[in-house]
Amino acid sequence: MSLTFPNMAESAGRTLGEEEIAALERVIRSGMLSSVWGTEVRALEGEVAELYGSRHAIACSSGTAALHLSVVAAAPDPGDEIITTPITDFGTVAPILAQNAVPVFADVDPATGILDPRAVARLIGPRTRAIMVVHLFGAPAPVDDLRALADRHGLTLIEDCAQAWLTELPGGYAGTAGHVGTLSLQQWKHITCGDGGLTLTDDDELARRMRLFADKGWDRAKGRSHESLGLNYRMTELQGAVARAQLAKLPGVLADRRRTAVQLVEALRGLEKVRPARPDGHAWWLFPLVLPGGGARELAEKLREDGIPARAGYLNQTLNHAPVLESPLYGGSRYPLEGYEAAACPEAERMVAETLLVIDWNENYTGEHVAAVAAAVRKYCG
Repeated sequence: MSLTFPNMAESAGRTLGEEEIAALERVIRSGMLSSVWGTEVRALEGEVAELYGSRHAIACSSGTAALHLSVVAAAPDPGDEIITTPITDFGTVAPILAQNAVPVFADVDPATGILDPRAVARLIGPRTRAIMVVHLFGAPAPVDDLRALADRHGLTLIEDCAQAWLTELPGGYAGTAGHVGTLSLQQWKHITCGDGGLTLTDDDELARRMRLFADKGWDRAKGRSHESLGLNYRMTELQGAVARAQLAKLPGVLADRRRTAVQLVEALRGLEKVRPARPDGHAWWLFPLVLPGGGARELAEKLREDGIPARAGYLNQTLNHAPVLESPLYGGSRYPLEGYEAAACPEAERMVAETLLVIDWNENYTGEHVAAVAAAVRKYCG
């Protein structure tokens, strides 16, 4: 196939341009690259908070750092448990381990790969401190049910929205239904500054904890006073300036991705062997297909041979089987995972092994790209 698919590793697949160059020049000419004394990152926080209707937005150095801040906000004691999904980037799980908490993996809805509230409910115990849900591939997760569970048991609900910029929920955006939401500005996300992240919350105390942790526990209003344990997760002014330029382009990015994704959903209508995601609220970071009868790996290989950027499973293995869970975490110690054995998640494991296929998606796809994908899928699944 001669058709080239733009991707987010190159300029043809990004919206980076003169606005970002001007933003970088503005910061360089100012001489101030640190957000402690600069204005760009504070402005970005205000703009994101206004966009999402949140009381607080806290910028940091990466999406993983944002998730670490969210775990800090939940304040688990060592050995406490945080329930999360086995189908996600490891950046969702690493902050749980970094705070000496235990990841507990709940199974997923086999139609979406997203955390199943019924599976979560079965795992809540005396040491459960939080639930961390991922809006996978940009699809809206069942946050109303999860928030009800969290409130009933006194838990913190964290929303990982790294793949879900402006994913629509009834009454707002993903990231605003829980106690804390997290966003990513990494290279492969809807908008980017290379790396960067933000957390969202309406809770003043949670915001205070996250701001302190992102700045070495330094309450700068009190002088050189370190109030609590913290790391340096500060975003730079260069990141903030680029992110602001990108933020202005976000509505257009989402509109373009949604337009072509809906076209592909319609083009695949009637196929019994593949089930695309429901478009409602979807931000289409990737375009997922579920093959209820299996065969995702074989189909992905055939699609790649035809030039379609497809891959099976999204992960090599579900995270409940990640080797890190059986390895020392700090020196030779496995604390807090001594004796730990992650439960099986059969729905998630079958998805990764057999039924889940994802197609790279991009705001610069055209109707020609949609037609090429649809023709290739129909050729093998019609």
